[in-house]
Amino acid sequence: MTLLGALIILAFRTADMDAGGQKGMRRIFYDYIVLFSISCFLITAQAVTRAESPEQDQKPPQKEASHPDFPLMEGMVFIKGGCFEMGDIFGDGDPDEKPLHPACVSDFYMGRYEVTQGEWSKIMGDNPSFHIKCNDCPVENVSYNAAQEFIRRLNRQSGGKYRLPTEAEWEYAARSGGKKEKWAGTNNENEVDEYAWSRGNSDGKTHPVGQKKANGLGIYDMCGNDQEWVGDYYEAEYYRTSPKDNPKGATGSQYRAARGGSMLNKAWGMRTPIRYRFTPDDLGREFGFRLAAPSK
Repeated sequence: MTLLGALIILAFRTADMDAGGQKGMRRIFYDYIVLFSISCFLITAQAVTRAESPEQDQKPPQKEASHPDFPLMEGMVFIKGGCFEMGDIFGDGDPDEKPLHPACVSDFYMGRYEVTQGEWSKIMGDNPSFHIKCNDCPVENVSYNAAQEFIRRLNRQSGGKYRLPTEAEWEYAARSGGKKEKWAGTNNENEVDEYAWSRGNSDGKTHPVGQKKANGLGIYDMCGNDQEWVGDYYEAEYYRTSPKDNPKGATGSQYRAARGGSMLNKAWGMRTPIRYRFTPDDLGREFGFRLAAPSK
């Protein structure tokens, strides 16, 4: 019963009473006080509940991951695209990390882990890794050209559309969706070893993927462990002319770009904006990669 309905009923009860019925009047006054107190309590409680638990339809709609038109292998993370400031976000980087510039990437998928030795062996039939043989460790000692051959065979066998990420996609994902993160998952140098295998904690070798903390997108080892090839040609001055939307690197160069640093680097060499250059056939015990794929 509403407060208004109760008050109307009480009003009728008052009109029917004898004017000299003091006992009845005291009873009615008491009823008014009780109903008023209860109503105030209920109104206050309802307001608090609404403030603490906003209705579902007031939340902004969340975009679901789009589904690509090819079988998606396990371990691929959907990355909602967006725009961010790419490059030397903290003002202490190398010249090729400048100028800081806007970059926008479309939705895409990225591997939660670096490609492992087990995955490589399944497709390629060998294991080129320099360090300990370990199915769950990232494959390394892989050139850019060899990584591309792996992807060609993988796509042929799986019907997929896998590729290396672009520099822009890699940095956007490493920075947890374009956040201002100096290392993948943190801005605190004292926390870097919680997120990455580096010179200080790796004993000079790679380690099984996924043992450190993930960044804000649930992706592991984007800094340290393996140095990761990306799809772009490397050009030191590219950021000065880079297009805003889905930049794909220079049109040509003798070098290919790599990102993230490795287990041989100190913290400065594993920053999210840092860029490396190598020839496409360079080999090394720190070179590996992770996969990317279009969202549709």
